Amino acid sequence: MSDTIIINNLLLLVSISVQQPIRLSIYVHHSTAIAAHTDDLSYSLNYAALYDTVSKSLPARSYASLESVVDEATSLVFSRHALVKEMRIRIEQIKAPMYVQSIAFESMRTRASDVLDSLDVYELKQLRCDTIIGVEPHERIQRQPVSFDITLHSRSRQGPFDFKGLAQSIHHHVADTSFLTLEALASFIAQHILRYTDQVTKENTRELDTVTIRASKPHALPLAEAAQVEITRRITDYPDITISSNEHISSKIHTAAIALGSNLGDRFANIERALRLLECPDLLLSDPTNGTPKGTDEVHVVDTSFMYETAPMYVTDQPRFANCACLIETTLDPRTLLSLLKIIERTVGRVPSIRNGPRAVDLDVLLYDKTCLDTRAEGNRKDLENLEGELVVPHPRMAEREFVLRPLADMIPDYVHPVYQKSIRELLANVLSAMTSDDAPMMKVMPFPQYPLPSSPTPYGTSPVPPTATHWVLPFTPSSRTPTGETPLRAQTRIMATLNITPDSFSDGALHSSIPDALAYVSSAMEAGADMIDVGGYSTRPGAAFVSVEEEVRRVVPVIRAIRAGGAESKAAEFDASKVLVSVDTFRPEVARAAVLAGANCINDVYAFTGADSYPLDSASLEHLAKMKNTARDLGVPVILMHSRGDAGSNKDYSAFPGGVLDGVRVELGVKIDRVVRGRGAVRRWLVIVDPGVGFSKSVDDNLAVLRHASSLTGVQEENFLAGYPMLIGASRKSFLGAVLERAGPGGRKTQPRERGWATAAAVACAVQQGAAMVRVHDVQEMADVIAVGDALWR
Repeated sequence: MSDTIIINNLLLLVSISVQQPIRLSIYVHHSTAIAAHTDDLSYSLNYAALYDTVSKSLPARSYASLESVVDEATSLVFSRHALVKEMRIRIEQIKAPMYVQSIAFESMRTRASDVLDSLDVYELKQLRCDTIIGVEPHERIQRQPVSFDITLHSRSRQGPFDFKGLAQSIHHHVADTSFLTLEALASFIAQHILRYTDQVTKENTRELDTVTIRASKPHALPLAEAAQVEITRRITDYPDITISSNEHISSKIHTAAIALGSNLGDRFANIERALRLLECPDLLLSDPTNGTPKGTDEVHVVDTSFMYETAPMYVTDQPRFANCACLIETTLDPRTLLSLLKIIERTVGRVPSIRNGPRAVDLDVLLYDKTCLDTRAEGNRKDLENLEGELVVPHPRMAEREFVLRPLADMIPDYVHPVYQKSIRELLANVLSAMTSDDAPMMKVMPFPQYPLPSSPTPYGTSPVPPTATHWVLPFTPSSRTPTGETPLRAQTRIMATLNITPDSFSDGALHSSIPDALAYVSSAMEAGADMIDVGGYSTRPGAAFVSVEEEVRRVVPVIRAIRAGGAESKAAEFDASKVLVSVDTFRPEVARAAVLAGANCINDVYAFTGADSYPLDSASLEHLAKMKNTARDLGVPVILMHSRGDAGSNKDYSAFPGGVLDGVRVELGVKIDRVVRGRGAVRRWLVIVDPGVGFSKSVDDNLAVLRHASSLTGVQEENFLAGYPMLIGASRKSFLGAVLERAGPGGRKTQPRERGWATAAAVACAVQQGAAMVRVHDVQEMADVIAVGDALWR
C-alpha cells in the first residue's frame, strides 16, 4: 500500500533577491490505512498543521535560491512533525528569468540524511526563442517562435542552479541555429544543457544526469496548437563531451571571441597555425616547460570572420596587418585562456617588441560570455598603461578599433556589449562615422595556399599549414566602408579560365583532354590575363556521362602536376605558368584532396558540398557536406560554393519564395554556406566564395534576374547568410544566352556555344558592374578587355 499526503501549490510571497510569489508543494509518504479504517485524524498526518508550519515560517526569511527555500522547508517540517520520515518538495518560481514562463526545483528529502541519494529535478517551462527552423522554403527566410519545456534530473550540485544563466545561454545559442528539423534542434539544446550544467564533483554521478526536452513549434500545423518533439538524453549520449575526474574543474562550455593579427612573415599561415594550435589546449598547457599539468581542456573554433588587410594603428611605421577574429567554445576560464594564447604566440614565433609593434601573431581575448573582468589590483585600474600579463574583458580598446569591430560584426553583429550596452553593429557604425577620407580603408582579402606541401615538421603534431602562394584584395561590398577619395588598393575583377579535361563538356569537350593541349591552353590563358585556371574532369551539363572517382582523378591530377612542374611554357618571360593559381572543379572529397595535394589552390564545387543528388537536402546530402567540409578545412584552401538544385536542367520553380529566384538563391545557398562556415570543424569564412549558379536550375528570365541583381544576393540585409561574401559569376557561353539571342526579334538566331562571345561579353560587363570578385570564362583575351573597361568604369 502506497499513500501520499499532499499540500498542493501553496502560494507564498518570499524574498529570493526580491520578494516574489512562489508555489510550494509537499508530498509526504505516510500510511493512511488506520486513519481510513477508524476515520480518526490522529492516526494520520495533520496537513493543516503542516500547512501552518510552512506558510507562517517560510516568508519570514530571505533566500539566495530556490534550493535554499527547500532546505529551510525541510528543516521546519522535520523539526516539527515527527511522523514525517521522507518527503518530496517542489517549489515553482512564478516570476521567472527573462524568456521563461516559470522555473522550478524539486528534491526528495529523508530525515536520516536530509538529502536522499536520488536525482534532484530542475525545470524551465516555456522557454521562448526565435530561430530558423523547418524544411519548407518559406521557413528558411525568417525566424519563427519555438518554445521548450526542460527537465533536468541531476545529483545535488555545489551552489545554486544557474536558471537565469542557462535560459540566456540557450536563448543566445538557439538564435544562431538554422536546423531543418525540430529533432535536431532539441538534441542540440540537450547537449548544450548537459555541457552548461556539468558542475558535479564525481564522474560516476555525472553520467546519471538526464535532460528531457519538449520542443514545440506552434506555427507548424494550421489546425493544431503545436508540433512537438520530446527527447531524453544523458551525457553518455554525447561522447564528445569530455568527462573530467578533477573535482576542481568545471567543464561548463563558455563562448569567447578572439582577435588575431599578423604583420610579419607569412601572415595568413601564421594565423591559420595559431587557430589550429588553439584547438590543442591539452598539448600546449601540459608542456612541462610551462609548468602546467595536463588537464581535459576543450577549445573549439566555431565561427570565423572574413580576413582583412589593415593599416597599422598607433605605431604606423610597420607592415600592413592581416586581421580577423574567431568565436570559440571552451571549458577554459579567462585566465587560463589568456595563458594559452600567450603560449601560441610564442610557438608561432612572436618575440618581444615595442608595444603595438610588428608581430608574427597577436591574439587577444575580446569577449568571454557576458563577463566583465579586470585581473589588475584595484589601484591599477585608472588607465590602460599596466596591462602586461593582465586581462581586461571586454577588451578595453575594442570600441575604438575598426579592425576589431568589423570582424566581430561579421559573426555577431547583434551581440550587446556588456559595458557600453550597444550592439557590435552600433559600435562599428560609431567608429565609421568618425572617420575621414584620409583614413586608410580596411580591405577584405583572400589568401591562397601553396601546394604541393614542403615536408616540414608541425608543432605539437597539428596538421600541416600550407604556406601562402598569394592573396587577393577583394572588391568592396555593401558592408564595406568605401572611402570618398581614391583608394590606393584597388580591387580588380579576377578571371577564371575554364579548362575542361572532359570529352563531353557542353562548350569545349575534348579540346584540351591531352596534357600538351591543356598546357598550351594554360599558357595562352595566363598571357591573356587569367588569374586562375579551373580544371574539371566531370561535365555537369544535363545528360553527361557518369565518371568514376578514379577516372576523374586520372583526368585532373596529371594536368595539375604538369602545370606545377612548369610544363606550360609561356612565350613572355614575366609569366611563370607553374605559379598560376589552379582550382579543381569537383564535388567529390577524394578528387578534391588528390588535386590539392598535387598542386591545386582552390576547390570549385557546383553543388556547394552537398553532392550531385542534393535537392532537396536530406541526410545523405548533409553527410556529403560533412566530408567535403572536413577535406577543405584540413587542406586550408579557398572554396567556391555554387547554388544548384541537382541536375542543371531541372527544378526551376521558385514560386515558393516571396522574392522568387533571388530569395531562392539567397536562402538555399545561404543555408549551405552557414553549415560550412559555422560549428566545430568549419571552413574559415575568409576562404569562401559564393556562386549564384547562373545557368543551373533556373529559367532564362531567372538567370537574367540573378545577373541583373547579383549584388543584392550578398548585400547586408536581415537574415542573409550570404552577406559580405565575394562572388564568382559564370555565364560564359551558356544556353540561356543562346535563348536570349534566339528570341531577339527579327534578328534572332540559333547559336552554338562558341558563337556566344558577344553575348558573354555583355554578361561579364554586368557581373563587373554588380561587384563580382571573379568571372569564369572560356575566351580569356576577349573577356579580359571587357573586364579592363568594366573595372575602369565601376571599380
